[in-house]
Amino acid sequence: MGVANGKYDVDFTEEVNLSHFKLLRVVGRGAFGKVRIVERRDNKRLFALKYISKEECIKMDALRNIFRERSMLEELDHPLVCNLRFAFQDDEYMYMVMDLMMGGDLRFHLNRKTFTEDAIRFWIAELACAIRYLHSKGVVHRDIKPDNVLLDDQGHAHITDFNIATHIRPDKLLTSHSGTCAYMAPEVFRGGGYGITVDWWSLGVMLYECIYGKRPFDCDNQDELKKIIVKAPIKYPDMDPPVSPACVSAIQGFLERDINRRLGCGPNGFALIQSHPFFRNIDWPSLESKRLNPIFKPSSDRINFDATYDLEELLLEEQPLDERQNRRRKSRRRKDGEGSEKEAYYQLIEEKFKPFDYTVFEKYEGWVDPVTRCVADPPEWVKPAAVEVLNQKERGSQDEIGANSGDLSNLAGISLDNGIKI
Repeated sequence: MGVANGKYDVDFTEEVNLSHFKLLRVVGRGAFGKVRIVERRDNKRLFALKYISKEECIKMDALRNIFRERSMLEELDHPLVCNLRFAFQDDEYMYMVMDLMMGGDLRFHLNRKTFTEDAIRFWIAELACAIRYLHSKGVVHRDIKPDNVLLDDQGHAHITDFNIATHIRPDKLLTSHSGTCAYMAPEVFRGGGYGITVDWWSLGVMLYECIYGKRPFDCDNQDELKKIIVKAPIKYPDMDPPVSPACVSAIQGFLERDINRRLGCGPNGFALIQSHPFFRNIDWPSLESKRLNPIFKPSSDRINFDATYDLEELLLEEQPLDERQNRRRKSRRRKDGEGSEKEAYYQLIEEKFKPFDYTVFEKYEGWVDPVTRCVADPPEWVKPAAVEVLNQKERGSQDEIGANSGDLSNLAGISLDNGIKI
């Protein structure tokens, strides 16, 4: 039975859909849609809703990227990454509901003020933790830049926008020229393939930009820009106050064209970042768990987003999202004789862009199978209850193990997602 909530009759027992959210202001825009703040109607929690036009994705041949991003985000969960919380679709859009970062993107703030080395060091160190996590999952982001870094209300930095991120295998290098040219590493343009090293170069470009107020390589001609990135010397302008030698050294380390010497690269790459003079005094475990207070805290008295996005939605959209909010998704399954290429793409979206609800996995107990809501295997961060049973064994809590014997008998011979067999 539906739960009356405002002008909508919302049933929270059904599969997650747009009616579960109250639509608030628009805060961003992408190639295929927009991002807006939404409020979950049952618990009033705020999220960021990214809605992606199916028609535009088909026109621009971008469905593969959207499916990959959707699947990849399901596997990730880190304090310094914008994590996926829900995914669903209707006739016109694919929706991804993410963690909301009320502090706005880093580009917004860099365009409005100059920051101290301390504030910039804090962000770069947090992003380094997030990048290390992504690489540990076999993910290379390929588009690290201020536009794709979001601050929460306290000022912690988070990586977002995995549209061109991809999984990488140690035995197969990447070859496509994917990313934003000014932030792309020289090995992308030299040929021969590249790997996770490109993210550390991009972080260096971002560090340079935060310190000097401009990118180290800039040219309107893309072909010339690629040549400059590959071989041009990097200039370090005089600043007032002057940039510290440790900071310059860190920038030079990240912007090392030899990947064998680049800061962050190699089996001990992150340890070298931690021990570098610019980062040496950081309490890294506390930093990664967001227990340290950021140097810069975004204003809570104003919105840290470009107000024009909201105005565009109001004035230019023929059918704003909230006017279609009460519509339920209808299956677009083709009838006999409807064999158009467009309909085939819509059918592919119907099959590939599966719903996701993180609350299902929070409740996952190991013997209740939620795979129907998952694109791949259940995320690694889902902890089966059987793990706790094994921990109890190790602690010698035999009485408690005996009380759970009924549950264990049901698990006999089942291979759980974490590789443990009972």
